[in-house]
Amino acid sequence: MSTVGTPDPSPGWLGDDELAQIRRRLPLLYVEAVPVRVDGMGRVTEIGLLLRVGMSGTIARTIVSGRVMYGETLRDALFRHLEKDLGPMAFPQLPASPVPFQVAEYFPTPSITQFSDERQHAVALAYVVPVTGTCDPRQDALELTWMTPEEASSDAVLREMEGGRGALVRAALASVGVLG
Repeated sequence: MSTVGTPDPSPGWLGDDELAQIRRRLPLLYVEAVPVRVDGMGRVTEIGLLLRVGMSGTIARTIVSGRVMYGETLRDALFRHLEKDLGPMAFPQLPASPVPFQVAEYFPTPSITQFSDERQHAVALAYVVPVTGTCDPRQDALELTWMTPEEASSDAVLREMEGGRGALVRAALASVGVLG
């Protein structure tokens, strides 16, 4: 059967070899989300942190993160990664405006910024996203832990995060008025 003229069903995806080549040549765009629970007044009461095997092979805490595909809106990418990492019943409440609370630039060498990713140079738009449903983390996450803002911003928890994401969690909490 000929596939000539048949559109690629996943035009935004790259094969492993293609991705490795691109990561060596170009910065990639990511979205990152700090999932939160809020009370009736919109105040953050809990922060959800994923626990998974980190890039170095150790157990690490992290946040929702993933690439923006070619032709995909930021809103669509954010929703896709929240659903993929937290499960389809998480019911994320995306912000009305796609303006991030921070832009984080990851470099393969940790000395350039506080953010590092040994695989690549990446630019991540970071958001705080309330979720209202039941979260069931994806297969490569060991668990999702809900913590109070104080617990999530503690030095002990932030040390468990790779690539400077602890600083991103603190910035997220500061952006919603939880930390000074």
